[in-house]
Amino acid sequence: MEDTYQTFHIGINVFVVKNNQLLLGKRKGVYGAGTWGLPGGHLETGEAMEDAAARELMEETGLQANNFEFANVVNDRSGNQHYLQIGFTAQNTDGELTLKEPDRCEEWKWFKLNELPPELFPPHIKQIENFLKKTNFIDA
Repeated sequence: MEDTYQTFHIGINVFVVKNNQLLLGKRKGVYGAGTWGLPGGHLETGEAMEDAAARELMEETGLQANNFEFANVVNDRSGNQHYLQIGFTAQNTDGELTLKEPDRCEEWKWFKLNELPPELFPPHIKQIENFLKKTNFIDA
């Protein structure tokens, strides 16, 4: 019998919270354009997850974090592709919030945790729900 391995993608997403507000970016020119999502992207082969979180945060927002704390994981099997979405909370962020990828993001905006926009990026909905409930795993 032939060995076959499933392939799936790993998304690394970052929760940046200040003054009880969550940072979200309005997606542009990519899947989910017009919806609000977390800073993040794909884990690269051989990359440590916290390094990916730091890289994506810097590449997209210009912010740096001194530390990342594991927030949650979502085994997302709901779409056409299978994703593991892994979330980290950025601790002690520093730097000036900048729109570093204007071809992929219209703007960065702070939203009160209890007043998030209804147009959330579909792959991040369960992850954000878990974050707000302070749960760390969902098998969707």
